Amino acid sequence: MRGIFLTLVAGAVALGVATAAGASGKGMNLSLVAYSTPKTVMGKIIQAWQQTPDGQGVSFTQSYAGSTDQARAVAAGLPADVVFLSTGADVNLLVDAGLVSPNWDKQSYHGIGADSVVVFALRPGNPKHIKSWADLIKPGVQVITPNPFSSGSAHWNVLAAYGAQRRLGKSDKQAAAYVQTLFQHVVSQDTSARNATNTFLSGKGDVLITYESEALAARLSGTDIQYVIPRQTMLIELPLVVMKNSRNKGKANQFMRFVKTPVAQDLFGQYGWRPVNPVSAKKFSEKYPTRPGIFEVTDRYFGGWRAADKRWFDPKSGLMVGIEKKVGGPTGG
Repeated sequence: MRGIFLTLVAGAVALGVATAAGASGKGMNLSLVAYSTPKTVMGKIIQAWQQTPDGQGVSFTQSYAGSTDQARAVAAGLPADVVFLSTGADVNLLVDAGLVSPNWDKQSYHGIGADSVVVFALRPGNPKHIKSWADLIKPGVQVITPNPFSSGSAHWNVLAAYGAQRRLGKSDKQAAAYVQTLFQHVVSQDTSARNATNTFLSGKGDVLITYESEALAARLSGTDIQYVIPRQTMLIELPLVVMKNSRNKGKANQFMRFVKTPVAQDLFGQYGWRPVNPVSAKKFSEKYPTRPGIFEVTDRYFGGWRAADKRWFDPKSGLMVGIEKKVGGPTGG
């Protein structure tokens, strides 16, 4: 009799374990806080993950806005399990707040979820004949780029403008002077890349400096938008990290790992982003060709995000504060 009882108990325990494992995500909610532009593709990726055993029963709360604003909001208490931001500097803000591991960039693919590059979105037919960085500062050319004190996209644009000049043989002083001249042509500095796109599509400006992914997303939404990749451009690496204080850390890590699988990376490729997973990257190699003029934030001109952020975007002493004051733009104060 005792043997039958133990057998029943063992069976019940096994059943309980199996039930708990199968329903581990039931009723769980993950909070995703992201930069402004990947709402559509992240929705597709979430749906794909929810069809897997790990993702079944898991719901999501999603927030999309300017990357730097999002990082500041999370540091101030906005709930987040996973953050998908547009610069390493914004992740470092969360590291400094004790919310993200300092080793976030030691994760697979250096903590990056997807890539893009800096491009110029243009008016139909490119009436101002814009192809290069030099064309952006010709008389009468009006430029749109987001606010560097709220948008990660703006950080990439500023660094790309400076780095392009260095690649062309200009000195540090000459390259910084180019950035100031460029901002004399800027007619709108919206809070995020998506808002800047909407301003451009409303008819303002001749050229929008933006992510390649944002230009392609606009095309997918039915907007006939042209763009060119300048000969000298910057690789945009988009960090995806799990918060240290997440109450659902195990499940959040499962989702992060899924985002880097070919299933999710193929979706990135389809919706305008450059996959970081080499299997998917190979599939999309014709759509996203590599070129010798692409440089990175780790190049010697920048020295990585810590150095670049301090030099260019420090709210008190960064070069962009001085440039914005001279052109009458936002200073983040």
